[in-house]
Amino acid sequence: MASIGRATTLLASGTLVSRLLGFGRQWLLLQAIGGTGLITDAFQTANSAPNTIYAIISQGVLNAVLIPQLVRAAKHRDGGQAYINKLITLGMVVFGVLTAIATALSPQLMTLFGVRPGVMDLAIAFALWSMPQVFFYGLYSLLGEVLNARNSFGPFTWAPVLNNIISIISLVLFLVMFGVQPVHTVGDWPALKIFILAGGSTLGIVAQALVLFAFWRRIGLRFRFDFGWRGMELRTVGKAAGWTFAMLVCTQLAGIFQTFVANTASGPHRAGPQGIATTWLIFMLPFSIIAVSVVTAYFTRMSEHARDGDFESFRTDYSSAVRQIVLLISICAAVLIVTSFSFSRVFTTDYQPFGVVLIGFVIGLVPSVVGFVTLRALYSLGDTRSPFIYTLIQSAIVVLGLVACLHLEPDFRAPGIAITVSFAGTVQTALSMVFLRRRLHGLHLGGVFRSIVQGFLGSLVATVLGLIALYGVNQLGGHGGFSVATALSAIVSMVIVGAVMLAAYILVLRGLRTPELMDALAGLRRRLARSQRAE
Repeated sequence: MASIGRATTLLASGTLVSRLLGFGRQWLLLQAIGGTGLITDAFQTANSAPNTIYAIISQGVLNAVLIPQLVRAAKHRDGGQAYINKLITLGMVVFGVLTAIATALSPQLMTLFGVRPGVMDLAIAFALWSMPQVFFYGLYSLLGEVLNARNSFGPFTWAPVLNNIISIISLVLFLVMFGVQPVHTVGDWPALKIFILAGGSTLGIVAQALVLFAFWRRIGLRFRFDFGWRGMELRTVGKAAGWTFAMLVCTQLAGIFQTFVANTASGPHRAGPQGIATTWLIFMLPFSIIAVSVVTAYFTRMSEHARDGDFESFRTDYSSAVRQIVLLISICAAVLIVTSFSFSRVFTTDYQPFGVVLIGFVIGLVPSVVGFVTLRALYSLGDTRSPFIYTLIQSAIVVLGLVACLHLEPDFRAPGIAITVSFAGTVQTALSMVFLRRRLHGLHLGGVFRSIVQGFLGSLVATVLGLIALYGVNQLGGHGGFSVATALSAIVSMVIVGAVMLAAYILVLRGLRTPELMDALAGLRRRLARSQRAE
């Protein structure tokens, strides 16, 4: 457990720095091109398209089959060196072809994503500079998963820090050259302006991928192109990847339709694709720092348990991961709901539509992280069929909900999208746990349900006290709106309210004698005692 703790701490710290820089990047972006309107939504659509394309083709395939395959390859005489070189070479060829096709189809893709005719030419120009990201997203995932499989978790987590730094530099350059202009016209975009905005974003992805090569020597690897793909057991991989590919097609097609619906709501003072992207970034802060960090550290170990047939240890690790995540995420969800308008105000003066969308996403935060743990558990068992089945159901619910959103007034479409995603994700999580329980012939769910109930009770008390604290904070400005008066006052209010809620949450869990909290407090006391003895 000590190694899991160290790995989780390393991953969480890298993710935290990356996310904070990501917030800085998003704040600069919204100052440069505004939070709402056709142009900002056109850029968001174009810049997010490469990630969607990459996800459809390969992201889930890599996550589902790569680490289990690499764990097996590590038992080869050469420690998996030859297999890894073949895999990276094959990946580069595939991603290169995909990038070329996506770039050529940029106009058609922007139409598919629902970009409005008035900004179509500008969106296509953004997309042409953004599409090379497909190749480098793929390369980053390949190189990072190789490092993770060798228990070298740090580089994969810290590489996005470099990406965000480069993106921030490009946005600062954009602001210096073109100024703060929340309102732009289509004719106000010369080629240099487009290049700095979209090209700077792509350059960050390039650096994020290539920097991982620098860490290979530390794990005893050396990359060389190897086109001898025979003997890679691609048929076995392909069988597993086939279900995952189908699953990703379902989810990403639903995602494309979601962007299309969001673009129908695009306009001044309304949350469109940029509003959804910004609130999703806030939503992903606790998800990435806590869920991804904990699960990434556990995933390799669960894969090893599955390989060795040690399913009792597998169940124990799954239960431990879920219980830790639920208790940590529950308070984060409560704080985000109470401070949703303040958090949104940090980014834009159009905080009201953004805040409502954020609440819609956050109500599904706890189920989503449990579903994430369960998905990775199924992947470590080599089961990609079950995730396809329950994700197909989830995607169908999303599509039906999005169709219903098209019948809402434009002001309510983005919140409707968020609530739809949360509801569908909750159903998906429930189904995923049913599939995992059947696969393992039982799970250690008693502790999981206890953690969920205790986390809910603690969050409920914290929410009530948080709302009282927010009311008090809002009186500081004399006009009843200190928490959203300025970006700085919003940050101050979040710190005050968050501290009150966290203290209340810890006290409730301590009163309930929650094992995970008691273990954490005992560990803290031991560290303090050691430090005092050292002095």
